[in-house]
Amino acid sequence: MSKLWQKIMRPVMFGLDAERAHEVGIKALEMGLASPFYSDAKFEGFGAIERFGLTFANPLGLAAGFDKNGVAVDQLASLGFGFVEVGTVTYEPQPGNPKPRMFRLAEDHGLINRLGFNNDGAIAVAERLKKIERKCVVGVNIGKNKDVPNEEATENYLKSFDLVQQFADYVAVNISSPNTPNLRELQKADNLEELLAALTSLNNELGRRPLLVKIAPDLSEVEIEAIVDICLRHKIDGVVATNTTISRDGIRSNIDEAGGLSGKPLEQRSNEVISTIYRYSNGKLPIVGVGGIFTAEDAFAKIAAGASLIQAYTGFVYGGPTFARDITSGLAAILKERGFKNLDDAVGSKAV
Repeated sequence: MSKLWQKIMRPVMFGLDAERAHEVGIKALEMGLASPFYSDAKFEGFGAIERFGLTFANPLGLAAGFDKNGVAVDQLASLGFGFVEVGTVTYEPQPGNPKPRMFRLAEDHGLINRLGFNNDGAIAVAERLKKIERKCVVGVNIGKNKDVPNEEATENYLKSFDLVQQFADYVAVNISSPNTPNLRELQKADNLEELLAALTSLNNELGRRPLLVKIAPDLSEVEIEAIVDICLRHKIDGVVATNTTISRDGIRSNIDEAGGLSGKPLEQRSNEVISTIYRYSNGKLPIVGVGGIFTAEDAFAKIAAGASLIQAYTGFVYGGPTFARDITSGLAAILKERGFKNLDDAVGSKAV
């Protein structure tokens, strides 16, 4: 099956515009056309994976941005993902930024996107999630509408949260996309304090669900430490590290496009941020590590840096329908080969 993707399907998909290929892929999943790649195989080698009160079949999730509207959650679970993060979802539906807005960097195994939170809106996504069967843990990633000023951001997030919370196993708060003007300002201490205080209060009122925060890779160590302090103080359940980067350091592809860069060029910086969070929180703040996972070794590096769960997006785009199975089976083998009794024993084993 892997050869089928590499030799036939990927060249066809990569012959399309990047966003068009994504749309075709989502539609194929919706229609069940990926079913030849489904598997009911059980996952060995991980033991019980318990994170912030939830049980995961395996540690690999699909990052937000792939299934923005929750249309293919069960199909993605059947490909082998242990959890799927839907979104980013905003309160009001919005079309996103003008096209073209998604670009492949094949030479670098990367993607640049400036999609701008294009989604059906929180009401539609909540209704969709209400009806699906759950084959895996389902997170919902929420963001701010583009036309809402930061002074009104908290209210905008609260409206989305109120709608999706009861249909999400966890909620991730996206304050780190580079494609919504001034969104990253919400990572600053005073702004983040206000936002998380309000969301935590509403979360408790609604019947608590795990609440996570997604941060950027383009932060200084001092800024990361301030975010960790705020998250610990508000008893935030975890940090998703990291979103896409605005840096273009080290890329070889001749593409000069604005937007967030994901994939292999992000790997090292993502691991550095994970390690910083793990070290500064003394391992007390669960980390979902994302950025540049293409192989099982890449996945292990994130775990060893301090991530207790991992996510992928760009690696899945390049690796195709067998990606999740390849990563999870390979990661289980690495744990066994290196003498770890379970995944938890490996978390933070190489944090520096």
